[in-house]
Amino acid sequence: MGQSHPPHHRTKGRLIGGIRRWVTAAVGALALTAGLIAAGPPASAAGLTQVTGFGTNPGNLSMYTYAPDTLPPGAPLVVALHGCTQSASDYYAHSGWPKFADRYGFALVLPQTSSANNANSCFNWFDPADSSRGRGEALSIRQMVDQAVSRYGSDTRRIYVTGLSAGGGMTANLLAAYPDVFAGGSVDSGLPASCASSVSAAYTCMYSPPDRTPGQWGDLVRAAAPAGTTSWPRVAIWQGTADTTVRPANATELRDQWTDVWGLGQTPSRTENLSGGTTLSVYDDASGRPAVEVYSVSGMAHGLAVDPGSGPDQCGTAGTYYLDTICSSYHTARFWGLDGDTPDTGALPAPTGLTVTGTTDTTVALSWNAVPGAASYTVHRGGAKVGTTTSTAYTDTGLATGTTHTYTVAAVDPAGVAGAVSAAVTAATSGFTPTCHTASNYDHTTAGRAHQSAGRTYANGSEEPMGLWNTFTVHTLEQTAPGHYVVADSGCPA
Repeated sequence: MGQSHPPHHRTKGRLIGGIRRWVTAAVGALALTAGLIAAGPPASAAGLTQVTGFGTNPGNLSMYTYAPDTLPPGAPLVVALHGCTQSASDYYAHSGWPKFADRYGFALVLPQTSSANNANSCFNWFDPADSSRGRGEALSIRQMVDQAVSRYGSDTRRIYVTGLSAGGGMTANLLAAYPDVFAGGSVDSGLPASCASSVSAAYTCMYSPPDRTPGQWGDLVRAAAPAGTTSWPRVAIWQGTADTTVRPANATELRDQWTDVWGLGQTPSRTENLSGGTTLSVYDDASGRPAVEVYSVSGMAHGLAVDPGSGPDQCGTAGTYYLDTICSSYHTARFWGLDGDTPDTGALPAPTGLTVTGTTDTTVALSWNAVPGAASYTVHRGGAKVGTTTSTAYTDTGLATGTTHTYTVAAVDPAGVAGAVSAAVTAATSGFTPTCHTASNYDHTTAGRAHQSAGRTYANGSEEPMGLWNTFTVHTLEQTAPGHYVVADSGCPA
């Protein structure tokens, strides 16, 4: 607003708008950037302050901020990204974030895109030119963070980002591109980082996201981040089970992506039942602190979870794509520790140099660099503690042949408090024992033995066709190597 639009953005807007108008005519649906819909006309900008001159602004975005009158220096900062057809003021009015900025004492930055960038005013989460580190809209948002830190004296260790739908897709990409900036994120009805790099791929991600392994999803984050990154954001994932715009499978792939980045398994540390038909699955890091949380809201369609009311855990205003279920902003703020109830963690830094020094068919040997002040070290496999040692080496025993495992290490101080967790390493035991599995194509896919594309099923590794992806087509698969399956309906040698 009040800024000129560079010619290349006008061209991009016309190009993407033309693509969407063609898709709209083809499918008879509302034109969306990758189908990510949002609420209607913008609300008033009361309570918001527009900030100009925050940087070179290569993404051609507008910056709005909100801060409580009594905001102290050193307070946290939250960046909140609207969805398609929305605006900063619309998200400010409906999402509930201002209530908790006032209660807990933090500043808000609300970036805003426009139809000059995208025909439906969506953040271009699917375009690497706008969603990669140091480029386009992502860099503009990074510049807004710098401006807000200077303006409010924000604590650079407590900067967070959240977003709905297209804003959620951009949030995941920002977390991957700037893990050195954001301590945490919340992806609301959004998509995994680097899920798409084009408009057509965006539709695939929304309706049938690629069934990649956790390691493959994690590799996309590691590739987007600065080389040598060892500290990662804590990520909340919100998804409605009845969302037909961004399918619930995206929450599963997001979970796989970020638990892998943290070196955790995909089995939750615990689950809880919350209000609004919400199930919370928590994935703890090696120190026992939640690293990834998944909120699955039963029966909720596409949108942001809000819960209008004056209660301490209520927030927001219901409306189109602001759905009256549970206050996501409240639970996300508490997950990030903005309520001041962050679990204590030790002051010891993460061990460096974690290395696999050897493997056998049943063991994995590890070593790492010593941490000054450490009394001992805890070793974790797949997020679960498997051993404690006072040395800087450990051998994990009793493993199955031909299996792959992810390890992290944390230093423990003399008081018994674990510090930061190391970067993860992956190791595979030698040998392999073939196994046979008879199940429906659907069950093979959910178990990770096969994957589906365009409604048809293919065996992982061999890519052998298995027919329709449903519960009525049954095959026997033989696992002949880690991650490699062949159809063995005529007889399984194993």
